[in-house]
Amino acid sequence: MIQPTDTLVAGPFSPISEEDRRTFEEQGYLLIPRALDEPTRARMEEAVDRVYDGERRAGRLGPNGEIHALGGVLRDETFLELLDLPTTFPHLWGHLGWNIYVNHSHVDVNPPVLDPPAPGWLWHQDGKRQNADLDMDLRPMLSIKIAYVLSDLSEKGRGGTLVLPRGHLSNTLDRTEPGPGGVYPPPPGAVEITANPGDAFIFDRRLWHSRSLNHSTVTRKMIFLCYTYRWIRWYDDVAIDRHSDWWRGLSAVRRQLLGDGDGTATYFGISRELGGAWDEEIPLRAELKSRGLLDRSRQFLR
Repeated sequence: MIQPTDTLVAGPFSPISEEDRRTFEEQGYLLIPRALDEPTRARMEEAVDRVYDGERRAGRLGPNGEIHALGGVLRDETFLELLDLPTTFPHLWGHLGWNIYVNHSHVDVNPPVLDPPAPGWLWHQDGKRQNADLDMDLRPMLSIKIAYVLSDLSEKGRGGTLVLPRGHLSNTLDRTEPGPGGVYPPPPGAVEITANPGDAFIFDRRLWHSRSLNHSTVTRKMIFLCYTYRWIRWYDDVAIDRHSDWWRGLSAVRRQLLGDGDGTATYFGISRELGGAWDEEIPLRAELKSRGLLDRSRQFLR
């Protein structure tokens, strides 16, 4: 069963608790209740509805009226608030460090299923070629994805994400045998994440997980952001005008989280001018350093 955190984070640069750190590292995921207060959740849902309407007008709805819109964080100005949200951002830099950005995000809307698709085995780890190219056991985490729940997914059967607790500790997962109608039962120990509107959850990219069908009367609406290291390439095709007033109006940390950098070396966290030493000008590192939150005992926070 998923382990929620009851810790209320004071700000985007507040350290996470050791209990939350341990739960995430052991289970591979963590529920963050009340990540969005109701006014913020409502604004996010309105933004998701705008994205949905745009996809509908463009004729890009799926067979059941669903969308999986990539580059989600840039689909609406409202979503930029999620980049360094005080209740969740500490969980990202707290596990990955300061040399990070969002290379992948998506907006998902899943209406109730009217015509179920053909049964298939949908369990997977995120990372695509990372899992094939890195021939080691275990493969590294590399990224963490955070999911913001905007609909009422407090009951099973509403399209909630299925996860296998501790599944991030194995490179492989045995496929179950299909049952009646060719439907694959979930692997033993799998759970469906149930959450209230405004909750969020994070998960290690290696965690074995799967989407599930929405058999309810509730439309599932969610936003996913993937945080990874700045030396890993973009996954989404996005276009940003880095000379615009809009771009200059963003905070330095948000620009970093949207892929900004002064030169090639900075994406590796170093400064050529300083002979390969840590680049003290990287915005998130500078913020953490100013608050005494760098930690030499953790390599990624040195």
